[in-house]
Amino acid sequence: QVQLVESGGGLVQSGDALRLSCAASGSIFGINAMRWYRQAPGKQRELVATITSGGSTNYADSVKGRFTITRDNAKNTVYLQMNSLKPEDTAVYYCNVVFAVVGSSWGQGTQVTVSS
Repeated sequence: QVQLVESGGGLVQSGDALRLSCAASGSIFGINAMRWYRQAPGKQRELVATITSGGSTNYADSVKGRFTITRDNAKNTVYLQMNSLKPEDTAVYYCNVVFAVVGSSWGQGTQVTVSS
């Protein structure tokens, strides 16, 4: 059994920054990829950023140069630093972690709202 707890969302103004965190706990025997997704109202969930176990990263074109994904393996935590936020970044953000034994698991989601 594993759990993911997200934090860091909120209401900010255009141009501001936020940092999301997603901490994993439970019976963890290793973590592979860690990802952040987001889902805006009326839209499909989209992949925002990925970080592999080796530290390689990949980003959606819409966030390149503004968002940074990192991970702290000692804390089983993945972060998403979001700078220069825009109203179109408004969404519920979900972390997704691929565990070595139990497979993929999702966080509960955290709301990010960017006002213009």
